[in-house]
Order: sequence, then C-alpha cells, then structure tokens
Amino acid sequence: MSTPPPGTLRELSQARRERAQAEAREWTAMVTFRDNALTRLRRDASPMRQGLERMAIHLQIARELQMSEGQVVHRLASADRAIEHGPRTWAAFQAGHIDAVRVREISLTIEKLERDDSIQRLDDEAAPYAREHTVTELRRWLRRFVARVEADLFTERANAERAKRHVVVDHTDDGMAWLHAYLPSHHAAAIQKRLQRTATAMKATDKADGIDRTHEQRRADLLTHLLTSAPADELPAAVGLRCDVAVMIDASVLTGAVEGPAEAADGSWQVPTDWLLHSAFAGDAFWHRMLLHPITKDVLAHEYAGYSPPAVLRRALAFRSGTCATPGCLVPADECELDHVIPWPEGRTTGLNLKHRCKRDHARKGHGILLELLDRESDLPKPAFAVEFVHAA
Repeated sequence: MSTPPPGTLRELSQARRERAQAEAREWTAMVTFRDNALTRLRRDASPMRQGLERMAIHLQIARELQMSEGQVVHRLASADRAIEHGPRTWAAFQAGHIDAVRVREISLTIEKLERDDSIQRLDDEAAPYAREHTVTELRRWLRRFVARVEADLFTERANAERAKRHVVVDHTDDGMAWLHAYLPSHHAAAIQKRLQRTATAMKATDKADGIDRTHEQRRADLLTHLLTSAPADELPAAVGLRCDVAVMIDASVLTGAVEGPAEAADGSWQVPTDWLLHSAFAGDAFWHRMLLHPITKDVLAHEYAGYSPPAVLRRALAFRSGTCATPGCLVPADECELDHVIPWPEGRTTGLNLKHRCKRDHARKGHGILLELLDRESDLPKPAFAVEFVHAA
C-alpha cells in the first residue's frame, strides 16, 4: 500500500483502516491466547485445577492489555459470536473495513436473533452497511433489522418488556434528583415531542415576562407542571397520546399479510403494530397515505410558484425524510429547515427538489461546503405505503 500524502483525506482513511486492523489483531491475539491456555489446561491440569486456572486467563489478558476483566470477557464474547456466526463481519474486521465498535454492535445483535437464517442474513448485510455509516446509524439499522426480520419474536419480547414499565426517583446531592422512566417507545416519543414543541413556544412568553431560563430548563419545568397538575382521579385507565407522533407501517403489515413493526418516521424506535392499532391510537387517529414514485421517490410532485411549500407538502416531506438528509446526521426532520437542492427560483418548490437539513448543514450547503457529502440522501427505508398516526393536542 502506497503512503498517502500527509494532511490529506486519504491519509486519514488509511489511518482509520490501520487502527481497525490493529484492533482486529488485538482481538485475534486475545482469542488465540485464551484457546491455547484452555488447551494446555485440558491436557495437563486436574479438573479442580482447570476450574481455578480458567478464571485466571481473563485476568492475565486484562493485565497485559491494561483493561478490566469485564472488558476482556465482553470482547472475547463478541469475538466468539462474530467468528462462529458472522464470518463476513469478522473478515471485514480483519481487513480493516470496520472497527471493533461496529463488530461489537453486530455481535450483540447476533445474540438477539434466534433463527439461523436471520443470523446469516445479518452477516450478509451488516458489514457492508457498517462500512459506510456511523455507529449511531448502525445501531438504528440493527434495531430495525431485528424488528423486521424476526417480527413475531420482536413482538413477544416487546410485550414482555412492556410489562416491566416503571418509574424510579433517585435523589442525589445538592437538592436534585433523577427521574427515570422505563416506557414504551411511542409513549416516550410522544412525551419528548410535546416537551420540545411546548417549550419552544414558551420562549416568547419567557422573553415577554423577563424570565431567563434555557430551553432545557423550560422542558424540565414543563414536565414537572404536567406531572403534578392533573388530579389523580381524572387519569384514564389507558394512555392516550395528545401530540403528533408519526410512524410508518408497510401496507402488507397493515393488512395482516405479514408480521412487522411500526417504525418512527426517523427510524429511532420500533414498536409492535398492534400497540398502535388497538390501544394508544384507538379513536380519532389521522391516517396519512403516502405514495412514493418508484424511481424518483418524489412526494406530492406538484409545483408551487412561491418559495415556501404549503403545509400539506411540508408535512409529507417531514414524514418522508425522518431526519436531516446529510449522511450521519440524525437531527429529526421537524427540527430541521427545508433546503432547495437547486436554489430557488431556478429550482422549483417540489417534493423532489426539497430536502431537510439541520441548521448547521443548511448553512454549510449554502456556503458551498461539503456539497459532495450532502448529495447522498438518508438511508432510512421508506415503504411504498405508509400510515401516519397523529393525535393533535
């Protein structure tokens, strides 16, 4: 391999690959040392001594690598799963195409899957995706993969976890406390959305009243108010969502032809479809059907003379995008700005010519920075038919 010029992107790329290969050599050396030590123990030591010395192997590795024993145990477990069940993932690791963090995430997903064909499919698809995406994007992709490829088992696990929902108050020093809530994802998303929108709207009132507090402080104060102001005897038996929550459901899942999850528009969470159809959104949910062009993926391909798109197009575009269109940026679409790909007025106000950009990336694009990076759309899968549930406050 030729040495790239210093200070270039190619040098950074080579350094990243060399780092990943070094991690792969370290993991391989850990596995080899452990296996050789176990072979010697089985050959030379008594059964009692084998048990005692087996525990010392992790300690020896930990001391040599200046890690904790727990770190060694977890890395060896990840390596074992990848070697046995993810040969393509392991090969990509050895070649330096993906690093140890990505291998660990894929390995943890292998542990969740229960069917051999699901594991095989994961090994075929995960490494190529991991090679081109950030760790956060990979985690979201892996969660969607598990929910889709083993939808029946996902529903079973989700129902078991839903039964464990609870709230914990943990008092700390200086008169403060942590409030922890283990909730279904769509309920947590609804809470987050309401806090975000209401706290944003409160900014103008704070300014008029001369109140000096940050956006996060407004969110915290709002949460306290909402949780303490409603009389307990007025609480309903079932939770109803009183703010906008958009999800996507494949048409085949909606009709019951196959099992599958309902997914957040930005891909950040998944829940069993029947949670939404039969409980949280029973009643006056708004159904939004979205058809995408099979080639251009355009949405509502009508052309408008003005610069700003009308509300119906703006809503559909946010639903289509989910997040900022910049690769690796996961800012939700409803916190982004709409960007004309071809600047207006030369570029028309159409679904095809509009993408969501966070404020930072919109400014970068406007100043001609990272244009080649911004050309790639978000990789979230979009169904040909989608349903949006909205229960407006």
